[in-house]
Amino acid sequence: MLKPSFVFAVLIFLMILLFFTNLPDLKTCRLPQRKPAGFRAEWGLLAVTLVYTAAAFWHLGNTQSPQTFVPMSGQSAVFSFPEPSKPATVVLFPGVGEGSYSIEVSDDTEGWYPVKTFTQDHGSVFKWQLVTLGLTDSRYFMRIHCTSGTPWLGEVLLLDIYNQTVPGICSFPALTDEADTVPPFMDSMNSSIFDEVYHVRTAWEHLNGIWPYEVSHPPLGKLLISLGILLFGMTPFGWRFCGTVTGILMLPAMYAFLRRLFGGSRIPLLGTVLLATGFMHYTQTRIATLDSFAVLFILLMYYFMLGWRQTGRKLDLLLCGICFGLGAATKWICIYAVMGLLFLWFGHWIGVFRDPEARSRAAVRAFLGHCCFCVLCFILVPVLIYYLSYIPYGLAQGKAPFSAGYTRLVLDNQSFMLSYHSNVRASHPYASRWWTWILDVRPILYFNQHYTDGGRETIACFVNPVIAWAGLVSLLVLLYCALWRHDGRAAFLLVCWAAGLVPWFFIVRPTFIYHYFASALFLIPAICYVFALMEDGTPYGRFFTGCFTVLAVVLFLWFFPVLSGLRINHVIGTKLHGWLPSWPI
Repeated sequence: MLKPSFVFAVLIFLMILLFFTNLPDLKTCRLPQRKPAGFRAEWGLLAVTLVYTAAAFWHLGNTQSPQTFVPMSGQSAVFSFPEPSKPATVVLFPGVGEGSYSIEVSDDTEGWYPVKTFTQDHGSVFKWQLVTLGLTDSRYFMRIHCTSGTPWLGEVLLLDIYNQTVPGICSFPALTDEADTVPPFMDSMNSSIFDEVYHVRTAWEHLNGIWPYEVSHPPLGKLLISLGILLFGMTPFGWRFCGTVTGILMLPAMYAFLRRLFGGSRIPLLGTVLLATGFMHYTQTRIATLDSFAVLFILLMYYFMLGWRQTGRKLDLLLCGICFGLGAATKWICIYAVMGLLFLWFGHWIGVFRDPEARSRAAVRAFLGHCCFCVLCFILVPVLIYYLSYIPYGLAQGKAPFSAGYTRLVLDNQSFMLSYHSNVRASHPYASRWWTWILDVRPILYFNQHYTDGGRETIACFVNPVIAWAGLVSLLVLLYCALWRHDGRAAFLLVCWAAGLVPWFFIVRPTFIYHYFASALFLIPAICYVFALMEDGTPYGRFFTGCFTVLAVVLFLWFFPVLSGLRINHVIGTKLHGWLPSWPI
């Protein structure tokens, strides 16, 4: 059933159609070479980056959380009270590991009476948990006894029915030494959310020399997350810090990419603003997952490939290969991107050898030498980076790099990852197929909590509708220009977009809209291509491109509460943000 807010989606779609009515005649319009960017353009980039930085770090996460953790395997944390007490709630902050606890009470520590059980599973790590006891009698002692598994605990606090701390002494002082970190309630500011329960845990394990729990992705992304933990502690702010910085760095990287592609300063700056207003870019880079790092490396890979195609500099190829190695060591989606690089590389040389003069013996020898250099850039260097990224795995098992045991460890993990991702079949309420991503049909909610006063906190991941829908039309423009006008820039951008999406056509495991991140990024250069056509081919082009950019900013502000986890009224939020029946916001 359509919601009243569906009218907003219709209005945006009509505005996009109005925008494209200003498109010039594609048969005659050409993109001229623009002048290099001036000093004022750099100030504009700085301003956009600073504003985005403030928005990115706002409401990112608490800077205080328990820092000491106790291994509880076979252990009991005993609380003794100065007088008979009746705790109503146990507040726990689980660390790594899985296991079960029995919460028991006693008057003399001889006979213990079970009250409640609590299971610490993989989904509860670094996430505040509340256990309601329902005691009927007051007791002198309470214990939290680990009955199975190898869980770690970070903090325990006992509260009475008035939510006041129950005074007592714990047999493990490290479990009660950070009571000031206990929040009034669990939310995204003080606990891990979504896949953070895997990646944050593994980052902590790498720092402590423990064999990692999450081994379904290569190690580098978790190592980058651990840098923020080293700087700011095991806190939500700390584990989200490096991903957020990566999202900020994407802005100047996108500006440089657009300037290399189109020249000038206005269109690169408008494109940077579009990236700053990207819903998926904002949400995805503010949680501690791997996609932020991988997508930045993908953008840099194409940036350096574009540089090589334009100038022929070998340094660009080497830097492209290094970014590929770093990206592949973070997440395998970068391997999809390298298929695009390979396509662009072959396309370049096919164009070169169409010229009969380029088929001379000397030219062929030069080409073979170039191929050898590419083996270094795209095979040897990336493989070395990928191999060395497993050093934390080796340290956890006492295996030195380049040893037989270390090499076996690396190879075994590749086999496991391939098997794991090939056999994932679990259902998920926010799962979606690739064709829904390009239409922006099904967001995923990373956090969604309702409160008794009618409030709601939501963190949703999807594409800014104006970018998603206008970007789709822009891709059709690129396709026309690539096929009928033989425009190399249009073809380049189509490859960038398609390389990240086409592999998902054939993947049968559950997928989500965040898998579109690497492709959705290139909707912005596609729109900027249309910007360039309009500004050079129509009298009101600059007005239309400016209005389009303002519209993207307005939508970002409109949806900001459901992107940042800002608490709002549920009813009002649904009326403002639930544009489509398939949007669970």
